Amino acid sequence: MSDDRVFSKCAWRLIPFMGLLYLANYIDRVNVGFAALTMNRDLGFSPVVYGFGAGIFFLGYVLFQVPANVILERVGARRAVFCILATWGAISAANAFVQNPLSFYALRFLLGVAEAGFFPGMLLYLTYWFPQAYRARYTAMFMTAMPLAFVIGGPLSGLILGMNGRAGLHGWQWLFLIEGAPAFLLAFAVLKLLPNGPGDASWLTGEEKQTIEDSLVAGVRRKDQDLWSALRDPRVIALGLAKLGLLVAVYGVQLWLPQIVQGMGFSNFATGFVVALSFALSIPAMILWGRSSDLRGERIWHVTLSMLLAAAGFIVASLAQNDLLVLAALTLSAVGVLATLSPMDNLPSSFLSGPGLAGGIALYNAIGNVGGFLGPTIIGGLKDATGTYAAGMMTLALGLVMSAIIVVALGRVMAGRPIFAANAKVS
Repeated sequence: MSDDRVFSKCAWRLIPFMGLLYLANYIDRVNVGFAALTMNRDLGFSPVVYGFGAGIFFLGYVLFQVPANVILERVGARRAVFCILATWGAISAANAFVQNPLSFYALRFLLGVAEAGFFPGMLLYLTYWFPQAYRARYTAMFMTAMPLAFVIGGPLSGLILGMNGRAGLHGWQWLFLIEGAPAFLLAFAVLKLLPNGPGDASWLTGEEKQTIEDSLVAGVRRKDQDLWSALRDPRVIALGLAKLGLLVAVYGVQLWLPQIVQGMGFSNFATGFVVALSFALSIPAMILWGRSSDLRGERIWHVTLSMLLAAAGFIVASLAQNDLLVLAALTLSAVGVLATLSPMDNLPSSFLSGPGLAGGIALYNAIGNVGGFLGPTIIGGLKDATGTYAAGMMTLALGLVMSAIIVVALGRVMAGRPIFAANAKVS
């Protein structure tokens, strides 16, 4: 059986379920943006309070990524992901009982702690199944759950907000309760559907397992790294800083876009559909860009060009006076930042291996996700100070340009090595 058929079989078995888990994960992470359409008024939250509460999730998320990924590597994906999903589902639903800024901050922080191990754990998990030459395309397919969270979650959240007053609860309370339940229930499906690795997959033949093992070994031409050397690797830190600028933009626009759209005069229900359309266009872009990166054996320029595309969108959005043009520019930015993620998230695994792989991926992702705190906080602070979103959009563009410079500089340092060299073929 050819390698393509083996890895395609693994992808069909794993990626849809992993994507479903990530869909639940991302809806629970960003549904606060839709809840804010009525929650902020009901609880009297200012833009600064909301921005800080939306962003503090990422402090808990960042602090626990490395230990969570090390634990996943040691206890196995099945048990670790079960615990992660069950815990975050319960905490997400508990956001329905927020009463003041302090309880809002506390639950958002705890939700970040609970979710910390999921995404870096999934990046690590993909390295158990797919060699570098296949990884960006399948990572992109898995990560389409991110825009799907808005495509599905946007209209769904608009409908749930319409339940305001049912059983004495606000619409935003129903939103947290209903959207927190799937993660808790999916935790039990993980125990049956998520093997720890190819060796535990009953649906693979012995020959197929050997093909995967041989391909993974053939793709590694470097010494294993221990955990501490990976955590001190300047390439990991540089990439983490580049991802920080990227995620400032990702979460800055994602967690504020519902309120930006609503401010244009759309109803809560219509806002969900407008936001969904903005992110729906990102899905084919992510898949095609990830596949292009694999086929060309190149990551650096795939990351850089899509970052600069997004930066251009934010610049136009900050200067435009027409609402339709602002929406078009922000849609362009959403396409750019989301298409960047798959090629970028596969850069650390192109030079890390062994025990250092889990820790290095987690540290890279942890540094980057500081941007998840900074993005919504910066937008909230600048909106409060200026009364518009223009300064915030320009700030997001500047962060992306700085990230692109870091990635290009790293590419020059690593020139001649697989993945980093232009037109290099991935082994």
